[in-house]
Amino acid sequence: MIRPLLVALVGAALGGCALLPPPSERGKPAAAPSGLPDRDQLQARAILDYLDSLHAYSKAPPEQQAAIFAAVREAYEAAVTPSNQLRYALMLAVPGRSASDPALAQQLLRQLLTAPAALAPSEHSAAFLELQRVDRELALGAENERLRLADERDQREKLAALQRRLNTEAEENQRLRRELDEAESKLDAIALIERQTSRRGNPPPPPPQDP
Repeated sequence: MIRPLLVALVGAALGGCALLPPPSERGKPAAAPSGLPDRDQLQARAILDYLDSLHAYSKAPPEQQAAIFAAVREAYEAAVTPSNQLRYALMLAVPGRSASDPALAQQLLRQLLTAPAALAPSEHSAAFLELQRVDRELALGAENERLRLADERDQREKLAALQRRLNTEAEENQRLRRELDEAESKLDAIALIERQTSRRGNPPPPPPQDP
């Protein structure tokens, strides 16, 4: 995350920093300093401040990360300036941290970009670049979640179909078992009738006569 922001911030600063004077003015004495930092110097300082904050936050152990993030959030809540909001959004957008909240970072960055005049060129570049990255991250996360839910739904449907098949087979086995029991009962009844009929058709022999 730090590398693309570095490119954006430095690139924007270079676009607004002092360029070489035209050849006709080269060699002339430079204007006397007014004693106040110019706009380019302020932007350069802001760039270094953003980069220092993000670098310290990204490399710090969890306890220090929590302290850095809390300080940035408190500064934003105390004074919702474009710079404080941008710094807060950039830290929210850092992935893999306990305080990461890309959805909130996306919201804050979009708010900033609706009023570009309130941002320095370097800040606008950083907000624009980071919003693009956060948009891609959230879109990818949403697609992964959609695929996960679709896979879970497919698995549930397969399990439900398998359960219905097992239930059908169990019911069929029960039906066959009942039919088999009924057939065995009928065979037993027929065998009993046949034995009774056989005994009636063949009476026992008479007892022997005395001589």
